[in-house]
Amino acid sequence: MSLARDVAGIAFANPVLLASGTAGFGREVAGVVALGRVGGLVTKAVSLAPRAGNRAPRVAEIRGGMLNSVGLANPGVEQVRAYDLPWLHAHVPALPVLVNIVGFTTTEYAEVIGLLDAVEGHVGYEINLSCPNTSAGGVEFGSDPAAVAAVIAGCRRATRRPLFAKLSPILPSIPTVARAARDAGADGVTLVNTMPGAAYDGARSRLGSGFGGVSGPALRPVGLLAVSRTADALPGLPIIGVGGVSRAEHIRDYLRAGATLVAIGTAALADPRLPERLIAELERTDG
Repeated sequence: MSLARDVAGIAFANPVLLASGTAGFGREVAGVVALGRVGGLVTKAVSLAPRAGNRAPRVAEIRGGMLNSVGLANPGVEQVRAYDLPWLHAHVPALPVLVNIVGFTTTEYAEVIGLLDAVEGHVGYEINLSCPNTSAGGVEFGSDPAAVAAVIAGCRRATRRPLFAKLSPILPSIPTVARAARDAGADGVTLVNTMPGAAYDGARSRLGSGFGGVSGPALRPVGLLAVSRTADALPGLPIIGVGGVSRAEHIRDYLRAGATLVAIGTAALADPRLPERLIAELERTDG
């Protein structure tokens, strides 16, 4: 059986993606990772204006994974459309690239997409709905189905490319929010984002911001449950499963749970060539 699949009209050579935030815009890892071997790449977050991110330290290793508090640091949409996406198009034109989009008002997401949509080098967008809605007192967009629907509807008007809504693992009902995203025009969902957490060294926080997002092995059971429940509630909805993947069996677990594609994040930071080895193992045993 071939590992290739068509998801939301995008042809993927295999189901293994590089998760957002772990491979930059591709250029940062091109000397180490064979980008032509992976199924796809999700870029780091792109916002309307450049963001310096949170104060250091931004990463802390913990038992069971890591905490990160990067703060959505990125060069801003103007640089991404002028340099980063053209680089991807020139060097790995066949690689399916989803651009991770962040915004801090309901309309900002669509503004970013509007500035990127005419540029080549990507096939669609991953909408990060864990951002704080500044016009609603900092509550995450993803915590409110109505806010999710408003964001996705605006993005849908801004592009005909596929949209994947990335959701938090701490929602009261992930399928309910996934349904709101689908009904507003999302082609699929990404499950899950990191889970809020903190770590201390004595009385001092190990992160400059005081808290961060848990990723790595500890997140895998959470991601699998979110995928399973959403796949059961919304059959046929494409799902990118992400969280704690470091072995081929973990990829199979996500696919069994109902994921269509599977993204590798933290494990690839520790071992950048891991995705290639896992793909090769899947080709030997499942292909």
